[in-house]
Amino acid sequence: MPKRTGAGALHALAVTGFALGATLPTPANAAAKAPGFLAAADLPPHPSSSWTAGKVTAGAPEAVEQDRCLSMALGGGSDTWYREFRTDHDTSARQVSVQSSTTAAAKGRFSRLNKDIKSCAVRIEKADPEAEATLKDYGTLPAEEGAHVYGLHTVTLWGASDIRLLSVGRDGRTVTVVDRGQLGGFRDAPVKAFKKTTVTAVHKLH
Repeated sequence: MPKRTGAGALHALAVTGFALGATLPTPANAAAKAPGFLAAADLPPHPSSSWTAGKVTAGAPEAVEQDRCLSMALGGGSDTWYREFRTDHDTSARQVSVQSSTTAAAKGRFSRLNKDIKSCAVRIEKADPEAEATLKDYGTLPAEEGAHVYGLHTVTLWGASDIRLLSVGRDGRTVTVVDRGQLGGFRDAPVKAFKKTTVTAVHKLH
């Protein structure tokens, strides 16, 4: 798979809200204990590059606030942490976890995230007439209080083709989202391995 760099690649990833960017200011309760996070070795293996994991950081990435799939449910909570992952090529990933004040609130956030992801392709096409987005629902997983996996393929008129795997999981009051993107289409997405990563992510929330 060819490596794409520069403004073109960043713009293509930004169409789906996946471009990794600057972070928001650290929230006031940053001293609160973060839930468990994925390690680099937990991600689907890349065929020609190892994964590099960033630090678990309080707050939410700025890119999430601009994300057409996740911003309405993840943008800005105070009990939020994230970790970003990179390869040497065109593949990157991110995990964002939010601790709600009650289990009921976490159930609501989990439901909202699933709803927003399912309607994400329509919002992408409405916001950008030059983009065509297709969502696939890969189903639920038996992990703690539940997990769901999706695929989102975006194609632009200028030739960019990006595939994004997203999953939402919940354990008690904590909801986590795992988000992996690369150049390509559905056939390039490591769905089976990503499902395993999702189950690991939910189990690590303890």
